[in-house]
Amino acid sequence: MNEDVVIKTDKLTKRFGNFIATNEISFEVYAGEIFGFLGANGAGKTTAIKMLCGLLAPSSGQATIAGYDIYRQTEKIKQNIGYMSQKFSLYEDLTVMENIRFFGGIYGLKARELREKSIELVETLGLESESNKLVGSIPLGWKQKLAFSVAIIHQPKIVFLDEPTGGVDPITRRQFWDMIYRAADRGITIFVTTHYMDEAEYCNRISIMVDGSIRALDTPYKLKQQFAAQSMDEVFFELARGGKKAE
Repeated sequence: MNEDVVIKTDKLTKRFGNFIATNEISFEVYAGEIFGFLGANGAGKTTAIKMLCGLLAPSSGQATIAGYDIYRQTEKIKQNIGYMSQKFSLYEDLTVMENIRFFGGIYGLKARELREKSIELVETLGLESESNKLVGSIPLGWKQKLAFSVAIIHQPKIVFLDEPTGGVDPITRRQFWDMIYRAADRGITIFVTTHYMDEAEYCNRISIMVDGSIRALDTPYKLKQQFAAQSMDEVFFELARGGKKAE
């Protein structure tokens, strides 16, 4: 893992009226790292990831993504990242191949490179016989694998994954994490949000958000030591127990 900092935030905050969705979050993510951004639903994870991707303007605080300023260089940020959301990642009324070519084009791949990468991606996923089928007709697990592959087709510096394994079975979740490891081995920094505490064990480091604030940040091993816990579920329970939503 390269110690170069590719994500740096300093008191990054987002308010919606009187509601503070993310409250002065500060952390660093290193090149090639698998960084878990954990928390219960409603903890502020998605709001934070949208700010880091340049999709939502912060209310206050500072951040740089791949060396670019979150306020002034959002287009540069978008060119150097990939993004996958659980809720929307692919067009279900387009075929598998049409989705690959569409998103590859958005990410700026030239025609020849896009043709080569499209064929390579379909073969790698074992989707040759499905390439002309509508995405809406293939199983959820395959959709998630395809969406992840499309999000990194342009070899970005960082890929943001917003609860990518939601709703899929445990075997598919394990296969998906194998894909994450392979991407990290190729030098892509992985920033993944999840509310599955067992997935924390797969990350190099994790932060845990409660009510919009980061309450813990370290390796899974050190956090379990710190809280005298056997599992990340126990760590999260101890942290969440003090949150407003637990009162």
